[in-house]
Amino acid sequence: MHDPAAIPVMIIDDEPHLRITAGQTLELAGYAPEPHASAEAALEQLAPDFPGVVVSDIRMPGMDGMALLREVRLRDPDLPVILITGHGDISTAVEAMREGAWDFLEKPFAAERLVEVVRRGVEKRRLSLENRELKAELEAQQSALGPRLVGRTPAIQRLASMVQRISQVEADVLLFGETGAGKDLVARAIHERSHRAPRPFVAINCGAVPESTIESELFGHEKGAFTGAVERRVGKFEHADGGTVFLDEIESMPLALQVKLLRVLQERSVERLGSNVPVPLDIRVIAATKVDLKAAAEAGEFREDLYYRLNVVTLPIPPLRERREDIPLLFQHFAVVAANRSGLEAPPLDAAGISALLAHDWPGNVRELRNLAERYVLLGAAFDYRLQALLEGAESEAGELPLPQQVELFEKSLIDQALARQRGRVTEVAEQLGLPRKTLYDKLRKYGLKAEDYRQSAAP
Repeated sequence: MHDPAAIPVMIIDDEPHLRITAGQTLELAGYAPEPHASAEAALEQLAPDFPGVVVSDIRMPGMDGMALLREVRLRDPDLPVILITGHGDISTAVEAMREGAWDFLEKPFAAERLVEVVRRGVEKRRLSLENRELKAELEAQQSALGPRLVGRTPAIQRLASMVQRISQVEADVLLFGETGAGKDLVARAIHERSHRAPRPFVAINCGAVPESTIESELFGHEKGAFTGAVERRVGKFEHADGGTVFLDEIESMPLALQVKLLRVLQERSVERLGSNVPVPLDIRVIAATKVDLKAAAEAGEFREDLYYRLNVVTLPIPPLRERREDIPLLFQHFAVVAANRSGLEAPPLDAAGISALLAHDWPGNVRELRNLAERYVLLGAAFDYRLQALLEGAESEAGELPLPQQVELFEKSLIDQALARQRGRVTEVAEQLGLPRKTLYDKLRKYGLKAEDYRQSAAP
């Protein structure tokens, strides 16, 4: 059964018996009917972000159903409007669908048909409002300080707390994490939350710059410093003055260049190639690696003195498989970002899709998940709804997790999403999930979830 208070259905018809009959049918199905004798009266009561759907007869005195449809579409194009047409009035039904009606009912219609059309409309409305809230949240995050670290697991919350603390102090930072875990995002988050935010954030992938040119790229050169140096070039470090230099894949930096980097870090100055004049620098350096630099130093593959110089503050970034409960939230976040950018709608995930996401091992971490979410939005119906096309190994990889743990992850994810959707209102969560309140409270204790955390996160 649905929560009647949460899912209203406007029934608009000038015939009292149809309003009564349709209202009784919907009430028995668990909805909250709101009868209106005219379109004008209904529009007066139609609030922004109305959570239900509108069911209206087309032929009415005054404003008819088509005019109502156009007015509703102007106010909120995502609000499903179901129009009732006369028997055999196919041309009107076609026109209504062309004008943007969600569906239509042909008189006389069965009660089951009414309930089914309303059910699909309500589900579509729920998803539209969720996406709208997420888009608003994204816009708010864009105006807030720094990129957002999405997730509710203790691991990501600890990371977010450390990012906030580190951003307020002047210290070089070493980020350690697997490929695709989000090292670039964390580096940008530290920069954007610091007083250096107005100044440049200069990212350099040490593994992507040719060894023959990396010294010039980093430190710059004077005219005539080498063959082909026809003019002075300002290096990345000098360009970042006042801001942050992000050295990704620092383990790929040639050993000879590591000596010069160590001197830059110690003296906070740089000499362009072909010059003996030091240029003072006011920079923070954030380095990132996917390997154990200490082990690399012991093996002679990385300078030990540079390792200890970088290792003042080290932030480990957890791989996605170690925070599986965040996966559905992250997927939804990336899907909404992709939908917002492309102007498309993010299709919903069914239970099988969520289960496949949770079972996959995510060797590419957050980057792999983001790419998948973007393809999911862009391909739409062409994308396998259960994600099997891109997660072919999910079922076999699922064996890496015991079945009870998979079930618990799935259950915790569903409760987590329901708490977020209902802003921590336990009664609504229990009704949405079809659980007795005591059972829900037992599960909240079991999974360490607190309703008040979701109420706090929803506060302005």
